[in-house]
Amino acid sequence: MASAISANRAELLAIATSVATEKMIDKSIVIEAMEEAIQKSARNRYGAENDIRAKLDPRTGDLRLWRVVEVVEEVEDYFKQVDIKQGEKLQPGAKIGDFIVDPLPAVDLGRIDAQSAKQVIFQKVRDAERDRQFEEFKDRAGEIITGVIKSVEFGHVIVNLGRAEGVIRRDQQIPREAARVGERVRALILRVERQNRGPQIFLSRAHPDFMKKLFAQEVPEIYDGIITIQAAARDPGSRAKIGVISRDSSIDPVGACVGMKGSRVQAVVQELQGEKIDIIPWSEDTATFVVNALQPATVSRVVIDEEESRIEVVVPDDQLSLAIGRRGQNVRLASQLTGSQIDILTEQEASEKRQREFTERSKMFEEELDVDETLSQLLVAEGFTDLEEVAYIDVSELAGIEGFDDELGEELQSRALEALERRDEAARELRRSLGVEDALAELPHITEQMLVTLGKAKILTLDDLADLATDELIAKKRQEQRRREGSAPPRRDARPEDKGGVLGEYGLTEEQGNEIIMAARAHWFEDEVESGPASSTEEAADADSSQ
Repeated sequence: MASAISANRAELLAIATSVATEKMIDKSIVIEAMEEAIQKSARNRYGAENDIRAKLDPRTGDLRLWRVVEVVEEVEDYFKQVDIKQGEKLQPGAKIGDFIVDPLPAVDLGRIDAQSAKQVIFQKVRDAERDRQFEEFKDRAGEIITGVIKSVEFGHVIVNLGRAEGVIRRDQQIPREAARVGERVRALILRVERQNRGPQIFLSRAHPDFMKKLFAQEVPEIYDGIITIQAAARDPGSRAKIGVISRDSSIDPVGACVGMKGSRVQAVVQELQGEKIDIIPWSEDTATFVVNALQPATVSRVVIDEEESRIEVVVPDDQLSLAIGRRGQNVRLASQLTGSQIDILTEQEASEKRQREFTERSKMFEEELDVDETLSQLLVAEGFTDLEEVAYIDVSELAGIEGFDDELGEELQSRALEALERRDEAARELRRSLGVEDALAELPHITEQMLVTLGKAKILTLDDLADLATDELIAKKRQEQRRREGSAPPRRDARPEDKGGVLGEYGLTEEQGNEIIMAARAHWFEDEVESGPASSTEEAADADSSQ
């Protein structure tokens, strides 16, 4: 490259063409880099204070070098200014304020200048190459790409993608998969980031989308959109589940994905290092899909709690281990596939749980409503679970229970309302003792029980509450799969991400959470409005006094 700067015209153009072709960038960028390098070297020769420009003709290779100076009445900067007399010598008819060109002879660069010019060109070309790589890959996230393993550094696999390099981080590799330098490898482009050292292309072989894309390559019906993979879950290198649905009733989505004698699914299994794949028919009915997702286990009953996004599945005693799977793998993948937490219970456990809940609710009604055991059990048997339901339901529904009448229904509602008031009063006293200010009680959707919970969390004022994000306030606990999952830690060792929001147990919606937070922040804006006119009044008073 040192000879490139002092080369003749033909050589300069040949070098520019060669570099542009090799690096796959625009030739004009290389020409611009050469001009910048020559300008830098010329400033070193004539003085860095000069405004020196260089122009390399991309067709002929002619190189022009000049200095730009301003015509002024009195010269203050002798490097960038000339007086009118000297200006007229350089350009006849020059006037004050004109910028004129002072031609310079071509410089014969020495070794140091040539080395400096070489660095400028290399840097410019490198930057252009990085921009080209980023533009080429930035919109390709989600594609499968094939490359050659270049090296393995600290467990991360560096892959040569031809025009760029990608990295498969350790957590995005298939466990126990050996990466050998020189081998070809397929991976999913996870994301592309622009960084100081150039574009970083992050690849993955462990992401569920990688498996979905492999199926799209092996199953024409998926590629054509006839069959859709609605959901996918993976335990990389071990087991996976996919939920598929067909838009054409004549095509079996599971059979199409399996292929003749399992040829299609086996091609994907081999690419995923023997990962076992369960192909499950997807269904809009959540209960049906959960039953399918837990295959090969047999399910007796499914109970769905939509508010908590939890699903309780009851299985025969002899199906328990099969439903849970090794180290909880089967139920964990089914949970990921359905997007809901699944609790597995045996028939005996489900019966014990129902009996326990029945006893607890009956006792609660018996104590709070001051009724006998038979009456309280009747309420629970009719589906009542808490005092609010009794207090606010239509009286006719209570009266419609066998053995009840309107008078009894009204009396039960009255007692329920009194019990709720007692609860609120007790909660009110407790939250005041905790130091929670009354202003929080005026917020929408907030109950006295919620205020007690806030007080225990040291959220005592409007400002304390206003500082929270909505998720910090209402996010539900992401409790681990029941102890049966095996890998779940005990409750006392719950992870930070499972704690949820302060009021997560109350089932508030995101919209309600937003309303609470904005109401708590309202006084901030009121303060700003009040301070605005006040400051304006003070300014007006200051102006009057100055007059």
